[in-house]
Amino acid sequence: MRRTAFLVATFVACVAVPQVLAQRQLQLIATVTDPTGAEISTLDPADLRVTENGTPGTIVRVDPVQRVPKAQILIDNGIGIPAASISDLRRAVRDLLSALPPMLEITLVTTAPQPRFLERATTDRAKLLGAVDRLAPDGSAGRFVESLYEATDRIDKDKQEDASYTILSVATTSGDLNVRDSDIQKTMERVQKRGTTVYVVLVNAVSGSQGGSVQTNVGQQVAKFSGGRFETIAVTNRLVTLLPEIGAEMAKTLGPSARQFRVTVERPSGATGNLGAVGLGVAGGKIVSSVRLEQK
Repeated sequence: MRRTAFLVATFVACVAVPQVLAQRQLQLIATVTDPTGAEISTLDPADLRVTENGTPGTIVRVDPVQRVPKAQILIDNGIGIPAASISDLRRAVRDLLSALPPMLEITLVTTAPQPRFLERATTDRAKLLGAVDRLAPDGSAGRFVESLYEATDRIDKDKQEDASYTILSVATTSGDLNVRDSDIQKTMERVQKRGTTVYVVLVNAVSGSQGGSVQTNVGQQVAKFSGGRFETIAVTNRLVTLLPEIGAEMAKTLGPSARQFRVTVERPSGATGNLGAVGLGVAGGKIVSSVRLEQK
């Protein structure tokens, strides 16, 4: 009998879904990467293990899924970023772009005084780098929640069914004093609906600025809920090293060494109602970097 070692403590991703699910079988979309960079074309169901609230479920089948990755980068260019630090911000975004896969479709948006396209969706790196050179400071506060709302709205309206979506918001704690709860709720619903992964980098703004609790609470919530990452930093020049680091992390799920699989699972015996915390472990040295419930 073959014995398979599942490094569940390392290779695990969780998803929590609030609505009631009556069906016994569910489909998960899992991004699986090979640490060596080799292409993953198949995945043996015997090398996967699924749990719900710690109770084992059953892997029914595994099918490869081809996805076209798209990314949006939202950049706070408002009063939370000192004008003297704009060169650090430009450098950080340039190095972020260099860390991402070369043919990735990227949209650049500035968020002050309101969300505006710096460069619309393109794979042309020359255009994107030229847009970064146009990145300029603004005397008003960035719109963190509004920019996320609009980014998820663009995704919601995208008719390309085989696409996957990632958002990186480079925000500050300035502004967002009055936001609508309905906008936050709608943003979360859209993130779940299209399986969007959200990364948030939050810069603690200069002394004397107001705000920060909304950005912190929403940023933490949406990053955790989507399987992304939330980071808070004290100084702007930390962006120079942090954004390329996050770009390299994003590239693991957006580049050619990453593959997505549709995993059909049967919930544990007796499990009904709300779906609990779902864990997906993989053997063989591979890594489950993200997992989400596929919405019908």
